[in-house]
Amino acid sequence: MEAAETYRQQGFLVVKSLFSNQEIEALTKIVDRIHRQWLNENHAIYIAQRLVNMHSLTNSHYFAHHPSERLRFFQALASDRLTKLLAKLFGDDIYFHNTQLFFNPYQNSRLPYWHRDLQYSPLSDAELQAEQPNMLSLHIRIPLLPETGVELIPGTHQRWDTDLERDVRLELNGHKNSEALADALLIGLEPGDILIFDAQMLHRGNYQLNPARKALDLCVGKPHRYTLPFLDAGNLPTSAELNAIDNQQWYKRARAMLIEPR
Repeated sequence: MEAAETYRQQGFLVVKSLFSNQEIEALTKIVDRIHRQWLNENHAIYIAQRLVNMHSLTNSHYFAHHPSERLRFFQALASDRLTKLLAKLFGDDIYFHNTQLFFNPYQNSRLPYWHRDLQYSPLSDAELQAEQPNMLSLHIRIPLLPETGVELIPGTHQRWDTDLERDVRLELNGHKNSEALADALLIGLEPGDILIFDAQMLHRGNYQLNPARKALDLCVGKPHRYTLPFLDAGNLPTSAELNAIDNQQWYKRARAMLIEPR
């Protein structure tokens, strides 16, 4: 099955060995330093709230003493192979939105939870359901360690929840969002592989199967009024950095979104 058709039907796509070992090592070095800084600043809340991720790894806050490293990070994220693949699959109007790093909660003390990303916004479930066909909000999972770390329900990018799925996701009628769901698929990845999936499809992380977890997610998509309010200029390249980036189209479109009417 062609890659575009696989994504259209399933809502996700695995691409093997897109990044080289050297590229993964370079990304890991940058991500590890950022994560150490984040942990130093957020250690208490990481433990208390059993956090499983951080966001905004490209934010200038993390590069006050490492300006050249920020440029290398932007370059690496918008690699030629990745930008061309996304353009082939989804067209030329993809923009960069954010980054996230996923890790295990403190002492693996949290159960995986089913969700659709924007359910944590002020938008109602009815609003999200109505706009689901008109949105393209993607996660590009780049594992920096081997992981069986994402569980998803194929096809839920094109349909909304069954009654049971809704009860589990929103913890209604006595259900918990950690319950097993039918048709769930657990994805295994090696460093160098990527997983592209719809952020609004039903999915959850998995912690128990991964003694250590270090998964970088690149968040990209097409402009939509529900996602653009979360775009942060601090996560984007400066004008000088933009001019030094080879594949600048994702970032250039993102910067344009900040000044165009929403």
